[in-house]
Amino acid sequence: MNGNRFGRLFQVTTFGESHGEAMGCTVSGCPAGLELSEEDIQGDLDRRKPGQSMITTSRGEPDDVSIKSGIQDGYTTGTPIGLVIQNKDARSEKYEPFITAPRPSHGDFTYSAKFGTRNWGGGGRSSARETVNWVAAGAIAKKLLEREGIELKAHVNQIGNVEAPDVSFEEIKEHSEENDVRCAHPETAERMQELIEEYQQEGDSIGGSIYFEAQGVPAGLGAPRFDSLSARLGQAMMSVPATTAFEFGLGREAREWTGKERNDDWEFDDEGNPTPVENDHGGIQGGISSGEPIYGEVTLHAPTSIPKSQQTADWETGEIKEEQVIGRHDPVLPPRGVPVVEAMLALTLVDFMLLSGRINPDRVDDQPGEYDTDYHPSNPRNE
Repeated sequence: MNGNRFGRLFQVTTFGESHGEAMGCTVSGCPAGLELSEEDIQGDLDRRKPGQSMITTSRGEPDDVSIKSGIQDGYTTGTPIGLVIQNKDARSEKYEPFITAPRPSHGDFTYSAKFGTRNWGGGGRSSARETVNWVAAGAIAKKLLEREGIELKAHVNQIGNVEAPDVSFEEIKEHSEENDVRCAHPETAERMQELIEEYQQEGDSIGGSIYFEAQGVPAGLGAPRFDSLSARLGQAMMSVPATTAFEFGLGREAREWTGKERNDDWEFDDEGNPTPVENDHGGIQGGISSGEPIYGEVTLHAPTSIPKSQQTADWETGEIKEEQVIGRHDPVLPPRGVPVVEAMLALTLVDFMLLSGRINPDRVDDQPGEYDTDYHPSNPRNE
């Protein structure tokens, strides 16, 4: 299986299946000298983990991360960082009916068709549980970006037909973690919660979307054409399980705007630098960051594992069957998807910061050749 690595310089390679012994990843390309602990990573993992509320799966996974390599005395060494998260609460027997009878709209059939076999417990490698690795790596990327004055956040802006009004970046930071839905508009969050609970009681699920924004991104990140910032960001977001659409700036709305309406006029800022009057381009022009906030939206379809009876075809027996997916599943994905979207945004931006030389790929202190550093280990015999 290919396709388990993301990034050019800041590379994340993941492993693990939903009901396997553990999940994990290797982060290569993190510069030396970054102060890093398991606690720095755990906060985002706690936002993604199951069992947070009544509108998430009840699977009991603590998702405690363990750093296995790449750290010395609390600082990164520049070598690969190994992260492991143990699986604690797998119940594979509930997936036995679907070993040769694929669940509707899952990866069951396509994985078997491609490889001739698959790990069927909990969906195996195709399970969204694998995103625990992305969030762990994304927490490291966020720490690097924070040093450069780059801040990012996301929130749930729509569930079903309930859509939140536009909110500011500050409101997202202040309010998105105050409710189970992770919507930064409290009144809308209540309506979203009610809608989710209705579908949950009916044994069904519902889709939604996540708005993301990054501020402090410098101008000049990205490349023309196939390595453009928008193209790489699109790849990152479309990799998130259940994503059916990605957009930035005006997104789909751009089809309704004329060129004159959409074009952002230029003016000079207080320091005499050209700056766009508006930001309808979402912080990216010509595939390269403009220095304005980068913002966009990710749409996630309704969870496919639902308690309602559905039809499947068992290729081993040749029977058409009615089966129920018995287990613990989310009735909606965006609330737990928020930290995943943030992680993929962070991983994309930090990679471009390294590629552009804005971050020294060797060390965060940007002092080539200096060996007697504050973060170098001391010889205990010299004390």
